[in-house]
Parts: sequence; structure tokens; C-alpha cells
Amino acid sequence: MRKLVRTGRIAALFLLFAVVILIYVAKLYQLQIRDGGTGEDIISTYTVNEIIPSGRGDILDRNGKLLVSGESSYYITLSRSALIEREDINDILLELAYTAAEYGVSYNDTFPVTLGAPFSYIADPTNQQSYVLGKYFEFFDLDPEISASDFIIWLKDHYKIDYTMSISDARVVIGLRYEMETRVIVNIDEYVFTNNATTDFISVLEERGFPGVNVEISTSRVYHTQYAAHILGYVGKMNAEEYEYYKTLDYPMDAVIGKDGVEKAFEEYLHGADGRQKVTYSEETGAVVSREVVKEAKPGQNVYLSIDIDVQAATEHALENKILNINAEREVGDKITGGAVVVELVKTGEVLAMTSYPTFDIETFFENYSILLSDSTSPLFNRATQGTYNPGSTFKMVTGYTGLITGKYTPEDTIFDDGAYREYAESDNFAPKCWIYPTTGAGHGSMNLVDAIQNSCNVYFYTVGDIVGIDAMAASAKEFGFGATTGIEIGDSPGNLATREYKKEVLGENWFAADDVYTAIGQGHNMFTPVQLANYASTIANGGTLHKLTLLNSVKSADYTTTVYKNDTEVLHEFSPEGKEYLGYLRTGMEAVAKYGTARNTFGSFIVDGKEILVACKTGTVQSDNSETNNGIFVCYAPADDPEIAISIVVEKGGSGAEIMGIARDVMEYYFGNRTEYITVPGENTLIP
Repeated sequence: MRKLVRTGRIAALFLLFAVVILIYVAKLYQLQIRDGGTGEDIISTYTVNEIIPSGRGDILDRNGKLLVSGESSYYITLSRSALIEREDINDILLELAYTAAEYGVSYNDTFPVTLGAPFSYIADPTNQQSYVLGKYFEFFDLDPEISASDFIIWLKDHYKIDYTMSISDARVVIGLRYEMETRVIVNIDEYVFTNNATTDFISVLEERGFPGVNVEISTSRVYHTQYAAHILGYVGKMNAEEYEYYKTLDYPMDAVIGKDGVEKAFEEYLHGADGRQKVTYSEETGAVVSREVVKEAKPGQNVYLSIDIDVQAATEHALENKILNINAEREVGDKITGGAVVVELVKTGEVLAMTSYPTFDIETFFENYSILLSDSTSPLFNRATQGTYNPGSTFKMVTGYTGLITGKYTPEDTIFDDGAYREYAESDNFAPKCWIYPTTGAGHGSMNLVDAIQNSCNVYFYTVGDIVGIDAMAASAKEFGFGATTGIEIGDSPGNLATREYKKEVLGENWFAADDVYTAIGQGHNMFTPVQLANYASTIANGGTLHKLTLLNSVKSADYTTTVYKNDTEVLHEFSPEGKEYLGYLRTGMEAVAKYGTARNTFGSFIVDGKEILVACKTGTVQSDNSETNNGIFVCYAPADDPEIAISIVVEKGGSGAEIMGIARDVMEYYFGNRTEYITVPGENTLIP
């Protein structure tokens, strides 16, 4: 009995399995034979590994005011795999281009041949255009010297473009076919037809069912301020040279990167990390069948700059207004050509504001690029970091410091100025005059160091410079940061430090005593940038600490919850105790310039909101290149009794330091005053937690 039961259970189990198998067989028959027909309706697919772009981080000022952010946008890609086997591929692409034009959507065409006949290669291709074209010629074994017209004929045949199609339409199709084919040749991501597709355009694409056309989501940069264009910079797709570096960081060849300004300087924080996904497309329609995220995209971090956008705005307006007012009273050939202002925090080396004039609108940078590039006033040139100028009389503090640190002079030693320096009058007929001699016929009389700074006495500094010599003056200038970059993240020129070696190696000339004399008052071969001059004034103000200049305050995580990096003060040079003591005499002299000297009419009694602000400053006047009108130079810091900010100003053909010092007054009135009434552009004051 027990055996029969066991046998029955086994039989039942086999019967169950048989039923299940029969069900599956029936289902397969239904799917593959009865419903499937010949199998021609089964969907054929292909899978592509694609990048998920990371959102770029925001840029904010030191107070959390949003300056630059990312905005979601739609872009259109074309799937070559979905289109290449279609006989109507050329008609599809032409219709797509016409549809884009109909809806005002521009598309990407980097094919380096002009749009209309007679055809020629474009005059100024980018590095990437040249690189891709070279690879194309190499891949198809084409003669690199082939004319553009012959190349077009070859491409018409290569892409099987019907002879009935007009030459202008053929050029449109060739451009699109070239874009898709080169992606395969140089092994980069699928072709992006347009980066900013409108919702109307996307709707019509969906409605008409264009095969091989896919809608993707990306982000673009949005500017929330009209100021700080030279600081913020811009983003764009990398060229072939940049790719050689960024490919080591796993960037795709057509990635968007910071190209200039802080967008470039802080790329490592802002870019984030792209993700990866496997996307399955229908071979028939090119439509997306499925997506599988392999690696999540990591958004970029948010960068807080050292600048105060309101002080930046005040600085830009102060510089522009002064230049426009001066130019309104001048003849055409005597107009001011440009200028720069730098405002630095004395105790940290942080740049609070930095402007270069003329400036430009960063929001319309790409649309107006060719115009900006050809503008004779060079609005794209950052005069604050790259412009180099003779320092004029602002250099006299270096000369005075050199006299003290070398032991050649004491602060109390006096030098008599009778209007000219006569050491070489008889031997070389060389007797340079003091600046007041042409109007007074005399000099300043007996001057010590503080007196000489206050009165900007040329003869005093001629004498000291001749005694101490260029080697000592150059060594002192280096202590103040001249002849070297400041360390500012967006890059700057080291300028030129006058030395006997420079004159010999660059000019092929020997150094003479006259060079010592002229260098002592800031003429000759010294050429410095406005950022160097600001750091120089700051070093005097803080008592002998030369900071590395910085535009970075901190970095926060993508969700703003965590401070990822806090920028600390970095010291490039610390003066010796003896040197720091001597700097006190320079400060006293600069305070006297504001109170009793060439700046007394502007800063002799400087009251802001009922409070007196003590200023220390020095003016400078230097003959500009190819002009009889002098450059104006001015450096200052305030409050003199407890310095907070240092300012440098350079105005090309500004006339004199005294003529442009009102710019500094305007900036300081805003900085030390009530800022609540200052008007900024809409959206600029958006506060981020």
C-alpha cells in the first residue's frame, strides 16, 4: 500500500510538469507562429553607451548673491545608426533643417566650408574643426590639398545626394551628414543637432515623427548680473588642444568646460562628474526603447567668490563715469582708451572688486564675439591682470624703502631740492628737473623721506636712486611683489622689473646712472599690472605681509549643505622686523599726501555718513605710449589708522593721478557708506542659503 501511494505522487508530479510545459509551448506558438507571422515585425534594436552630463555648479559672491547658475534646457541629437540605412536620409535631414529654420532654431554646423557657392574653406577654423577635417581626409585617403569645390563634389557623390537637389540644399545635407559621420571617425558622442531646442520645435518634431531624432535634457549658463564680465569668464566646448588634457580626467571630446575667468580657474569644482547610461534605440525609428543608468551623474559644487558684487558694481560705475566725463571734454585723438581698478582686502589678499574698462556683456558674448574681437578699444582684454604700465611716482615708496633698508639713508636725513638733480650736469649735461620746477623755477627745498613722499619730490628720489643703484631697488621691488605674478587664479602678467640684466638681454644695452635716476621715480623699464599695484599698497598698509591674491572665498556642496573648501590666507613674503619698521615711514608719508599733498582737495577731509575716513595714498603720472597725454596712476588704502581695503587705479591717458583719484573716492564712499540704496540688476540679489 505504501509503495502504491509513493508511485501515485510521482505520477502526479510528472503530470504537473507536463501541463506547465504544454502551456509554455502553446504561448510560444501563439507569439512566434500565429501572431508573429514571419518574424518581420519583431523590433530590432541597438544599444549605445551615452554620457549623462553633470549639472555645472553655481557661482556666487562672498555674500551669497547668485551670479551665475545652470538652467535646464533641451538639446536634440541625431542617431546615425537609425538613419544611415534609410534611402530617404537626405530628405529627412533637409526637412529637419528647414523645420529648425521655420521655428527659429539654429543648429550646429561645424563643417569648415562656406555655406554658398563658390565654395571655400572658412578663413579661421577652430583647432577642433581642423583636427576633425584632417582625420576625415586621412580616413578616406583624400588629398589634404583638395579644393573646397572639389570636396563638395566628392561629398555629393559620397552621400548619394540627388542631382536634382539645389546646391544650397546639398550643402545643408552635406554639413549634417559630415557631422554624424565624423563622430564615428574620431570616436566621440552622437551629434548634437541643436543645444537649445524650444518647446514648439520639440512638439513639431514629435508630431511629424522624425526618425533618428532624440530629445535630451542639459543645462546652460544663466547670468544674474551685468557686472564682473572679466572675472566670471565663460564656458564652451573644448578644442583639440584642451582635450589632450581633459581626456585624462574622463571628459568627452565635446564636453563644455570653463574657457576663461573663474569658470576656467575653478573648473575642478564647478564641473562635477558626468554619468553613464546604456540607451537602447529602435533601428527602425531611432526612438528610445529603454535606458539603463550605469553611473549616476554627480553635479558640480558651488563656488563663492571673494568679490562683493555690489562693490564691484560701484567700482565699474565709478571708473566708467570718470572716463566718460573726461572724454566728453577732450578732442577725438586725445580720448582715454581704457583703465582698470582693483580693490583688495588688506588683511587677507582677497580681491573685493576688479574691473577693466571697456567691458562687455557676458550674456551676449558669443553673439557679439566677432565685434568684440575687432573692437580697437580691446574690451576683451583684462587690463587689471594683463595690462602693464609704468608706475610713475607711486614707485617712490619703493625707492624710499630701499634707501632705509640698505642703510644709505635714515628717515631723518634730508636732501636739498633746488629744482634739479645736478650730479651729472657738468660731466654728462644731465640734470633732470623736479616736477614743480617748470612752474616755479625752484624746488621743494630741504626734504626728509616723509616730506618727499608728501610732496612727491623728484630730486629727493633721484638722489636716493642714484646712491642705492638698480640692484638694490630691484631687490626691494621684489619684496613688494613686482616682477612676479600675484597668484590670482584667473592668471596675470608678471609685468617687467627693471634690472641691468633685462636691459642687456632684451634691449642689448648697458645700464647707466641715468637709468638709476629715472627708475627711482617710476619711469624707465618698470612695467606693472594694476593687481600688482593693489597688492603693493596692501602690503604697505598691513605692515609688511605680501599676500597671494585670490578670487576664491569658499566652495560648497551641490546642495549647499556642506562647506567643501574654505580658502585660507596665503603669504608670499613677510618683511623683516627692520623692514616692517621702515614701512611705518612710508605710511606716514602716504597719509600726508592725502592730508596735505597732491590729494588734499579730495581726501583732506573725507567724511562718509558723518564719519571721517583717514586715507593714505600716492599719485602717479607717466607719459603713455604714442600719446602726449599722460597715464594716470593712483594707489591708496583706508582707513589709514586701521586699514581694510587697498585700491589701485590706472587710466590710460588719464592725465594724472590727481585727475583720476575721484574714482577711489566714489568706491570708498560706497564701501564705507550706506549701501542699501545702491541699485543692482533684477535677480542679482537672490540669496542662496
